[in-house]
Amino acid sequence: MSLSEQQIQTALREIVDPNTGKDFIATKFARNIRVNGNDVTLNIVLGYPAQTVADDIRALVTGKLNTLPGVGTVTVNVVSKIAAHSVQRGVQLISNVKNIIAVASGKGGVGKSTTAVNLALALAAEGAQVGILDADIYGPSQPQMLGITDRPESKDGKSMEPLERHGIQAMSIGFLVDTDTPMIWRGPMATGALEQLLRETNWRELDYLVIDLPPGTGDIQLTLSQKVPVTGAIIVTTPQDIALLDARKGLKMFEKVGVPILGIVENMSTHVCSNCGHEEHIFGAGGGEQMCKDYNVELLGSLPLDIHIREQTDSGKPTVIAEPDGKIAATYRQIARRAAIKLSEYGLDHSSKFPNIVVQNS
Repeated sequence: MSLSEQQIQTALREIVDPNTGKDFIATKFARNIRVNGNDVTLNIVLGYPAQTVADDIRALVTGKLNTLPGVGTVTVNVVSKIAAHSVQRGVQLISNVKNIIAVASGKGGVGKSTTAVNLALALAAEGAQVGILDADIYGPSQPQMLGITDRPESKDGKSMEPLERHGIQAMSIGFLVDTDTPMIWRGPMATGALEQLLRETNWRELDYLVIDLPPGTGDIQLTLSQKVPVTGAIIVTTPQDIALLDARKGLKMFEKVGVPILGIVENMSTHVCSNCGHEEHIFGAGGGEQMCKDYNVELLGSLPLDIHIREQTDSGKPTVIAEPDGKIAATYRQIARRAAIKLSEYGLDHSSKFPNIVVQNS
């Protein structure tokens, strides 16, 4: 007696993707199920990048199907397909960019830029095409964090080519000015520069563009939320009450302008002494978790106060690149996957499928 597709679907409903917490039928990830006698082939098409965990998912599905009575050869192909998701209404899309993730904080000094660059590198490590835009016009950090000292080229005199390092594309005002040159600009000039960096860069087929925002809720943040097609925002905070006060303001700003919150990252959540191993909550405990409960958003992950994170980003090789097999890099990849999964659950952007309608007198 040969197997049926119904039996395969029933089996797939009984196993849960450890990354989404849902079964493969509910998420519609299981596709092209084919049964030839007792041999089974199917595709698991994930809506998020998962290169480092693809083998685990394949083993999970294969192991379950191999328990079916009389099953023959089981072939499971696991791939990721990143779709473009909907953004604020009336905002012009960016050419060759599917999704934009804004990384923000209400307060400076909470490790937002470090989180942004490691998030971008983690998404790339999971197989996505990724870019990062340093939107901190007054205090750009990404050139040093990525170890880039070159100047961007312009092939046509009108647009710029992004610089590349560690497998991601990057653009920053810091690539265009000397490191010790202050940007003494008023708000309109800074926001104009941001729009130019974003729209006059020839991004190449990005699944995700991570935007590293300056701290606060000023002109640049408002420009981003009103004129830039942001798919979702991530708020970075520390457990400290003062940082949480400002982080809440940043979260509310995105809510007011209709930008979904992908989640919160709690940075410097704990410190482990490198000499004795004693763990201490220097900036308090549980602040990020409580904020998530108050606003019904997800805690994407917590990161320690670790000297290696600082040393690695200062040297131009952030943690995901410097120690790809380490525990902290694994945490960054987990945060990246959770953010990508949250984003994948949003509505798809179908604007590119609609024809242009031209009204003419005939």
